[in-house]
Amino acid sequence: MVVFSLMWRCSVALLLLLLPLLVLHLSEAASGRRVIEVKGAPESVVWLVQLSDLHFSVHRPLRAAHFKTLVAPALALINPSLVLITGDLTDGKSEDLLTMKLNEEEWMEYRDVMEEVVRQSGLPKSLFYDLRGNHDNFGVNVEGGSLDFFSKYSINAQLGRTGNVNSVTLQAGERKHLFVGLDSTMSVGTRGPTNLFGHPTDQLLAELDSELSQWDSLTTKPVTKLSFGHFPLSFSAASTSGKSLRDIFLKHSLSAYLCGHLHTRFGKNLKRHHQSRDGLSSLDNLFQLNIHQMPTLRDQNCSFGTPPSKEFWEWEMGDWKKSRAMRILAIDSGDVSYLDIDFKRGVKEIIIAPTFPLDSRFMSTSLSHHRYECQYMVPSSYETIRALVFSVSPIALVVARVYDSSAGDRIMVMEAHMTKHEGNASRGNFYSASWNYRAFEDPSPDRYWLQIEAIDTAGKSSSTELRPFSINGLTAQVSWTWKEFFVMGCQWAGLYLPLLWYALCFMFSILLIPKALHTFLKKQYSYMRFATGKGIVGGIAWCLQELCNIPGLWFGTLGYLFFLVLFPWLSGQIFTNGGMGHMTYKGWVVKDVHLGENHELVGFPDVMVIVLPHLVTVVLPMILVCGALAAERGFHQHICSTAVKKKDDYGQEKKRLLKNDMPGSKRSVPAIGDRWLRKLLVVVCLAICCKHFMDCRALMKAYEMNPFTNFPGYSLSVPVLLAYAVYKTRGNNQLRH
Repeated sequence: MVVFSLMWRCSVALLLLLLPLLVLHLSEAASGRRVIEVKGAPESVVWLVQLSDLHFSVHRPLRAAHFKTLVAPALALINPSLVLITGDLTDGKSEDLLTMKLNEEEWMEYRDVMEEVVRQSGLPKSLFYDLRGNHDNFGVNVEGGSLDFFSKYSINAQLGRTGNVNSVTLQAGERKHLFVGLDSTMSVGTRGPTNLFGHPTDQLLAELDSELSQWDSLTTKPVTKLSFGHFPLSFSAASTSGKSLRDIFLKHSLSAYLCGHLHTRFGKNLKRHHQSRDGLSSLDNLFQLNIHQMPTLRDQNCSFGTPPSKEFWEWEMGDWKKSRAMRILAIDSGDVSYLDIDFKRGVKEIIIAPTFPLDSRFMSTSLSHHRYECQYMVPSSYETIRALVFSVSPIALVVARVYDSSAGDRIMVMEAHMTKHEGNASRGNFYSASWNYRAFEDPSPDRYWLQIEAIDTAGKSSSTELRPFSINGLTAQVSWTWKEFFVMGCQWAGLYLPLLWYALCFMFSILLIPKALHTFLKKQYSYMRFATGKGIVGGIAWCLQELCNIPGLWFGTLGYLFFLVLFPWLSGQIFTNGGMGHMTYKGWVVKDVHLGENHELVGFPDVMVIVLPHLVTVVLPMILVCGALAAERGFHQHICSTAVKKKDDYGQEKKRLLKNDMPGSKRSVPAIGDRWLRKLLVVVCLAICCKHFMDCRALMKAYEMNPFTNFPGYSLSVPVLLAYAVYKTRGNNQLRH
């Protein structure tokens, strides 16, 4: 009994000792918060790896194979403190890319590949964070259900990270680095293509705000805040209350928001600098023309208590799917930088990631300029050029070179050997070189350029790309290409309804205004009036009024526009398990056959990928070509009537010539042309029908629909109206005089 009593007391004591740790662990698991103590030198720097848009597919096995053979050795070499995988882990598409729903075989492959990568890299599995992308949510009717394979096979799910917001803090010395991941995919995931946008809810935004605020009470301790998700802000909708991710990020002045989704095919400058300012117009909220929303202010207000500018960087990283891209993100004394690695160019044996000075195009902030001008910065952080160097072989030499471009050509003005920081239990090779940073102060943000070269003991050399820097924190202006502006500079969730109603109003106006002019004002536009005036407006008015002269075609086209506004466009299987729904321009109204629930207006504004292309590339061209066919008929009738008149005149002249036996009696009768313009317009009609049938085929495959039962109004109206237009504008024996 004494032994039993002693054992019982020891057990109780041990339980009391472990209880605080257990409570802490449970609270962290419930809240999604975690703190990692980063040990080893260099203490001032932490680095991590980001990957995105893996798109593992049973139809493209090389994506997973290359990931396993390339990423695992790279992670072992880099030894990051975190590995972030920001969505689209699997592809979820059929071989013809038209049917989009989750494939469990792809998820099993993802799980197996990641297990092998974790094993080969030697990194703890707990350092990996993966997120759900829109491809990982195709056809999922409920999160955590049997169709939600992310909740079964992802690393986050295996480690119990079940929330939509998870945070991890890297503690390195006195500085904390907070990373908050967010899953803003649709709570009810439709099949593609109407599953394109991020949909943050008010609850998610509140959780995100709370996670980003967790260290705000430590006012004396430096905290670097970053967030990571799948969707760029240009493809993120506002919540029900009108709040957005941008509002939360600006509130906390993030260093950067890391995302994916867009892929490198749209461009390599998929970065965007966000900054708050007063007096923003509605257009400013919908468009940003260049990477930087506004230039850096040269004159800074250094008064005590002046709040710093609210800002953050948004960095889209590209994709593994086609580009085989990986990103190294480094935080050096609060300065955040990144280096993109392209495995399509081969395996890198030497990787150099400069951490200071920052690239003035994509990394400088107005806060760094403010601190420098007002002398709030830590001078010691400016006194050295610094870089991380990862190499398979030992490094023999690292050299930093600075070039001056003020004369046009880049002339080297400084060369310095960099020395390695030694320390116990080093996590990586960190090099620095002293310099007189004040010698490089300049009002131009891209006068000076930095390049770092490393040579290993085998004589192999690697150099970084030349990058401009501004020691006083100015930003170099970079312009987007049209494709980059299209995907990064436009807020598509806010643009959808204005574009939709503009297109509809324009099409209604070109049908109704000519009809109203003819009916109420008795204003008639004819070919003769157009030919006399030679005006473009008169020509367009003539074409559209000729369309009004074919009542069946005009009323049919007008009725189709009303159909698109008032009635469902199509109905089909929106979930993988067979849940049916019908789509309007406002979204999907879905009834889940298994749950018996109605989900009103799911997929808004995602349906814009069907609605806007149909209106702009099918309906509007159909109206214009119908008007052109009607105008061509009017022109043909005018030619015919003119020819008949000339024939009558010619007949009378011929009789007179024959009677008088005069020369010229054998002159030919004027001939009517073969209507080549009509033939060209018929070819255009066929092209429109071909485009429309291709769209219908894609929708049939995507939502398993029958064109005659599931969307007859959408699929048949356009070809019927075009066929009717061709029929009604054929040769006509009744000539107008």
